[in-house]
Amino acid sequence: MSDKPITRDDVAGVLKTIYDPEIPVDIYELGLIYDISVDEHNNIKIAMTLTAPNCPVAQSLPLHVKERIQQMPGAGNVEVEVVWDPPWHPSMMSEAARLQLGYI
Repeated sequence: MSDKPITRDDVAGVLKTIYDPEIPVDIYELGLIYDISVDEHNNIKIAMTLTAPNCPVAQSLPLHVKERIQQMPGAGNVEVEVVWDPPWHPSMMSEAARLQLGYI
């Protein structure tokens, strides 16, 4: 483990490089990330959702997120929890994502 603490912003930066394979927007801006927590040992917990329970990447996307976060220098244990409450809705997207996908 590195002496440098990992921040929520550091984790968010990595999440912004991961894209939903069916939507040309990263998962962070898409509003799929509900919570990021990092403890004093750089253990990282992410609560995320998917656009729908029957999403084709329901099995692979959370695993991909975990693998990418584990590659962060100094990362401790990484846990990715998929949650369904509240259900994802397009209003959860950032303004930039809504603009890119034609919602505004």
